[in-house]
Parts: sequence; C-alpha cells; structure tokens
Amino acid sequence: MVPVQLFESELRVIEAAERLAAGLGGDPNHTVAAAAMDTAGRVHVGVNVHHFTGGPCAELVVLGAAATAGAGPLVTIAAAGDGGRGLVPPCGRCRQVLLDLHPDVLVAVPTADGPQVRPVRKLLPDTYFFPDAAARRVVRFNKRYYEDVAAGRKRSTVRHDDPIAVGPALFLFEDDEAHRTLDGTVTGVERHRLDRLTAAQARLDPGASVDRFREGLRSHYPGLPADADVDVVTFTVEAPDAAR
Repeated sequence: MVPVQLFESELRVIEAAERLAAGLGGDPNHTVAAAAMDTAGRVHVGVNVHHFTGGPCAELVVLGAAATAGAGPLVTIAAAGDGGRGLVPPCGRCRQVLLDLHPDVLVAVPTADGPQVRPVRKLLPDTYFFPDAAARRVVRFNKRYYEDVAAGRKRSTVRHDDPIAVGPALFLFEDDEAHRTLDGTVTGVERHRLDRLTAAQARLDPGASVDRFREGLRSHYPGLPADADVDVVTFTVEAPDAAR
C-alpha cells in the first residue's frame, strides 16, 4: 500500500502528542501523551493515569479534556509514548470508546513507512456498536469544494469504503483554516457498482462524461476495481452564515 501524504492538520496533532510525550519521564504513573483536534482546529492534549485499578489511557483523558473545553466531534487523534517510543496505537478499549463517541475520527498509527492515519472503524472491524452514544457525524470534503457546497451548487458526492449515515452531519473541509465547517444533512445514500454507474445515478451535470468521472474516482482511490461498490451521497447544507 502506498503511504498517503498527511494533511498539515494531521501532522500538527502527531507533533503535539510527541512533544508532550518528550517531556514525560521519571514518573511511572504518566507514560503516554495524547493529542486530538476538533472541527474548529483546536488541539487538546492529555496524559495517561496509570493505576492498578485501571487508570485511564491518554486517549480517554484527552477526550475528557476536549469535552471540558466544549469541543464537538474530534477529527484526528494521536498518542505517543515516553522515552522516545514515538507513536503508539490505541488499545482495544480506547478503540471502542473512540468508535462510539467519535465514529469519524482518524487515528494516527505507526507504520514501516512512517506515521499514517486510519479511520477508527478500520482499527476495530466487526465491532459492537453502541447507538446510545448519539455521536455527531462528520463528513469530510476537500477544501476546494467549500464554495460550491456552501452555495448549494454541489449537493452530492461519491464515496468508496467511507460509510456515511443519513441524518444531520458536520461538513468538514480539511486543512481549510478560513471556513472549516458547515452544518448540513445527508439526505440519501445509494449504492451502485462502479462499472454500471450512470451519469444520472452519479448526479453529473448535463453533458458530463461518466467515463471521465470513473477515471477521476480511480485516481482518487488508487487500486479501485472496476466492479467496486460506490455510494452516491446526497446532502443539503445550511446557509454559510451558520458555519463555525
């Protein structure tokens, strides 16, 4: 798998966790640091509290710190160990909590090719789901789409292996410091096979080439097979002055 280049915002989170971890040492009760970014671009930090009764991991401490600061959904989280251990992946309990409370968060993990981020659902497949958490959902867009989404010119998107639920959602424009988010609603999700996708199903403009559209999807999703299932997601958005 070719490593995906990280956004500047994701690097900020990793650097914050590693910087805090570098300052730990000498106290065996605090050995891991975590950092998380919310949809407003704020970075929250915390350290673990080791105790024989089951003290909280750094990731759980940072969730509490973010909630104390009034943060909404978290979009990226990273943890790092003391003593120069670098990034550490979350334990099973933390993965379950993150999935339930922040189901769209990206988690930084160490790989042979350097730090990468993974959707938390990829770290905990076939998991139990806790619907009572009532977590607010986040839908990510490239920042170049802000104007079209805000003006209502873009009202659909096609995704692969990116579960999006019908209902209210926060639309996040990645690495867009000027606009960041819009409140919206996902109104429908239709699944189609890519090689059978029509221009009408993809909600293309009149005269647009569905073959060129498929090529664009394969460029965005390297290795996407011709018979892959894709989701056509339709949505509405509130007025731009509702953006945060």
